[in-house]
Amino acid sequence: MSFESLKSRLPDYARDLTLNLEAAIGGSDLPVQRLWGTVLSTAIASRSAVVLRELAPEAKALLSPGAYRAAKTTASVMALNNVFFRTRHLLSDKEYGSLRAGLRMNVLGDPGVDRVDFEFWAFAVSAVNGCGLCLDAHEAALRKAGVAREVVQEAYKIAAVIEAVAATLEAEEILAEATLAEATLAE
Repeated sequence: MSFESLKSRLPDYARDLTLNLEAAIGGSDLPVQRLWGTVLSTAIASRSAVVLRELAPEAKALLSPGAYRAAKTTASVMALNNVFFRTRHLLSDKEYGSLRAGLRMNVLGDPGVDRVDFEFWAFAVSAVNGCGLCLDAHEAALRKAGVAREVVQEAYKIAAVIEAVAATLEAEEILAEATLAEATLAE
């Protein structure tokens, strides 16, 4: 199971996704830890068993044990934060913004990896999960750390490609099951 295997699983009609997957991951100039932490955290955020099964072993092989754990931790804490802060932001009653969150988020203080890598991963996961407030906060942290806009864009490019691959492959599995069920009924 690997990045190459994932590409080969994409159907012919998704040729653009294959090319985008190759460009976003295979052709990335990001440091290995930043790239594969982003890949792993967004694969988790995509909630796609297919994508995660294909990419996690390669991420595990390319990341240090600490970075592998940190990428998983980032996906976990951002799943919480994205729902909480997106909801707070979307509510018409802005008084909710003044209430104490009351949620444990200790990893934000010490993510176990370089702060820029953590912010990059958190930004990418926030793109998958659609939290504008979190996107703004992590983008601001990245820009404050000197990360160029073109590099920040790489995070949401990877997120977009992983999410699209996940949606396509999950749909293909469902369609294949439906075709099999129809064939079985026709017998």
